[in-house]
Amino acid sequence: MAEAFVDALPAAGRKGVIASPQPVAPVGRLEPFLVGHPQPNGESVRAGRRALELARGLRPDELLVVLLSGGASAGLAAPLDGLTLEDKAAAADALMAAGVAIDGLNCVRKHLSSIKGGRLAVAAGGRCLTLAISDVVAPLPDDPAVIGSGPTTPDPTTYADALALCRFPAVEEQMPASVVARLECGRRGELPETPSPGDARLAEAVFRLVGSREDAVAGARREAERRGFAVATLRAPLTGEARIVASRHLDAIARLADSLPRPACVLSAGETTVRVVGPGRGGRNQELALAAAPELAVRFDAAVLASIGTDGIDGPTDAAGALADTTTVRRAAARGLESPLHYLDTNDALAFFDPLGDLVRTGATGTNVGDLQVALIA
Repeated sequence: MAEAFVDALPAAGRKGVIASPQPVAPVGRLEPFLVGHPQPNGESVRAGRRALELARGLRPDELLVVLLSGGASAGLAAPLDGLTLEDKAAAADALMAAGVAIDGLNCVRKHLSSIKGGRLAVAAGGRCLTLAISDVVAPLPDDPAVIGSGPTTPDPTTYADALALCRFPAVEEQMPASVVARLECGRRGELPETPSPGDARLAEAVFRLVGSREDAVAGARREAERRGFAVATLRAPLTGEARIVASRHLDAIARLADSLPRPACVLSAGETTVRVVGPGRGGRNQELALAAAPELAVRFDAAVLASIGTDGIDGPTDAAGALADTTTVRRAAARGLESPLHYLDTNDALAFFDPLGDLVRTGATGTNVGDLQVALIA
């Protein structure tokens, strides 16, 4: 995004920040920071504070341009006074391990931050243009308040909403006491709320969506048609707990494929979640493929389902996702692997797919519009 911006407007960007979880060379006059993802690190805090400093230092004739994508929640971190980076990381860990969806996770993040939830735009006096690519699929697709935790857009959530999420049974025991205390102060009105919709301070802030999961699906459709597949698309975003929604997703694929000539391709996109109960390694895309594997051979003579993260990163692994086909379970048994259910119960999808050569490794792509699923039926 930074490279495209500088190519299009080489004279723009007097100063700036690039917050990236992969090493990047400086682009124009933009200073790179090697930030953490999915958890922030010290560089995330440096990048967040530098972004706030730049916003507060705008000249009257200048505009803050924010090139925003999924991952910015971890890439730009500025904990509220009284909170540490470790507090924020522990809070996010507790929410993610419980399978809380991205809108809930970012609701809490916004109320622990000096930069999220519209506060970056306030620091710029409201004079900002945001160009965003979206990995947000639900409950409101491409919600500006959720992408990157909405640093330049009004926030419809409150401290009370964030506190309620932290009191979920699966979350409360792991939530740092300092975080709960901070949210309690906010709920009592002792801290200023994030700017809500209609806040005059954001009246001049402009937001434009320039990329989303629809673009990923459209690109996949063009390529599938070029290769001779009859293509159909599942319009509704794929959401929910990966291991649970896999069977429902295969139902939907089978219904669409019945009306298509062969070879057929069914495309979908979205973002599932994983409830972490075991010590293994994997991600939501790998877990979705793993849960689908036992059913594929029952439903189809010959088919493959791939699920990948468009950023090239699936959970805390070096894979973008995985593929399963109608031979997966048989090949796994021949290699002496346990059943897919065993690996699901330990959240260890990577250990299942890696010996089979069925992990999808693309490397980091530099963009993020959620997850893409491709089903091919012979």
